[in-house]
Amino acid sequence: MILADYHFHSSFSSDSETPLVNQFEAGINEHNLKYMCVTDHLDYDWCEDPEGFDFMLDMEAYLEEIKKLREQFKDKASIKTGVELGIQSHVKSDLDAFYAKYKDKLDFIIASTHLVEHMDPYYPEYFEKFKDKSILRYLEVTLDNLDVFKDFSVYGHLDYVVRCSKRFGIEYKPEEYMDIYDAILKKIISLGKGIEINTAGFKAGLDHAHPHPSVLKRYKELGGEIITIGSDAHESKHIAYNFSVVPDILKAAGFKYYTVFSELKPEFIKID
Repeated sequence: MILADYHFHSSFSSDSETPLVNQFEAGINEHNLKYMCVTDHLDYDWCEDPEGFDFMLDMEAYLEEIKKLREQFKDKASIKTGVELGIQSHVKSDLDAFYAKYKDKLDFIIASTHLVEHMDPYYPEYFEKFKDKSILRYLEVTLDNLDVFKDFSVYGHLDYVVRCSKRFGIEYKPEEYMDIYDAILKKIISLGKGIEINTAGFKAGLDHAHPHPSVLKRYKELGGEIITIGSDAHESKHIAYNFSVVPDILKAAGFKYYTVFSELKPEFIKID
């Protein structure tokens, strides 16, 4: 049984309308979670978005709300403060300044590739430009991003692009990308950082979580140990989404533990 959801969003993210208290209530009351870390979005210089999202985050209001809810739920679960940072090379100074200002107030930081050349793979323009190179280009940018910002805890949804590629007719065969996956995973491990299992892949209609089981297994083979579990929920009904299958996924890849974070330091929980 997985007791921690370390990737979900609330109305502090521009793509969610769910009050933060609702997310905690769902995790604690419906899924018996003992560890919950909210990771609302902060993406500097977001693209021109058809849905009007900007992915900026009111950090002071966010921190105050989490502080209040941590007190409210203190006897039920360990509530942690996280953020999901969108990485782009030209916003490095913004990312570094954010970390310098807030590192002592955060428990957990997800770094994610959301934009490639200022395009979100969620929209068709990305696949119209890169066509059969769409997945490779995303992974190339992810590898480059590991030199842009290194003060993260885990890198999020390594193959996020395949959550979208299926809708645009791009076939995904992970074995075709293992060379660049190896480069990404080795870099993450060398930095002393981790990755996540993100179950939103199931919600998007894939037959796997992010990353694909073959990538997860390769991470373990290369010496990776730090791995958090996240639903990427934007609504309460998706908190701890499909977590029942996660222990078997982890064990099949060779893991005996999963990870939670406190004050940006990893702690390991044995898989039941």
